[in-house]
Amino acid sequence: MADLFIKQSKQYAKARPDYPEELFDFIASKTNCHDLAWDVGTGNGQAAGSLAGIYKNVIATDTSQKQLEFAIKLPNIRYEHTPAVLSIAEIEQKLAPKSSIDLVIVAQALHWFDLPTFYQGVNWVLKKPNGVIAAWCYTVPRVNNVVDTVFDRFYTVDVDPYWDPQRKLVDNKYRSIDFPFAPVDGEDNTGPFEFMTERLMDLDGFFTYIRSWSAYQTAKEKGVELLSDDVIAAFREAWNDGGDGNKAVKFPVNLRIGRVGN
Repeated sequence: MADLFIKQSKQYAKARPDYPEELFDFIASKTNCHDLAWDVGTGNGQAAGSLAGIYKNVIATDTSQKQLEFAIKLPNIRYEHTPAVLSIAEIEQKLAPKSSIDLVIVAQALHWFDLPTFYQGVNWVLKKPNGVIAAWCYTVPRVNNVVDTVFDRFYTVDVDPYWDPQRKLVDNKYRSIDFPFAPVDGEDNTGPFEFMTERLMDLDGFFTYIRSWSAYQTAKEKGVELLSDDVIAAFREAWNDGGDGNKAVKFPVNLRIGRVGN
């Protein structure tokens, strides 16, 4: 799936919302040690940068070298370009020994993974019995009733044919994704737990966010411009209703979190 994002890597880095501090505080509160974390599918390093302020060391991996070129650079983050599927031997050679990692995270990417193989590696590399895996996705943005009405029609009618089938897991807030882990301490289930992130955007920034979608790139490669003149006009009219300029765009973030057990 990395190929879907390569051509719009700059837009991805520029347009995607940050994740809320409360999300990382919650995850950190569920890990006994804060020595080593692994960010899988790090993209431009958004989540890795936040982890680096909590964990002594962070390993951040991605299948796209282009994405990694735009990643946040910090002294305690080590970036690795990896294949889409890592064997146990490759995890040990490239990343970390058995039972040595406190936390594995996957931000907005778990739905692309070969889950049985990935989970085998997670179970091998996490500390027993309380190593934690946390995976989250954010769903469609919310602006206001007027803009949301235009967006929802655009999303469900115009864009829907160009999403990969895995996108339905995101639309369902990761409720139905396979997640075979035990609840972390203090919780009776693995979620999803909802958080909220907010970003101030003007309309051009909102369009840049849309252009960062894999569905937008897929449509473009098929000769379809999803942001047609008519669509742009509809968004512009809705955005300018009550005044143009910057608006607070809210993104619901849905977290699944669990521990490996013995």
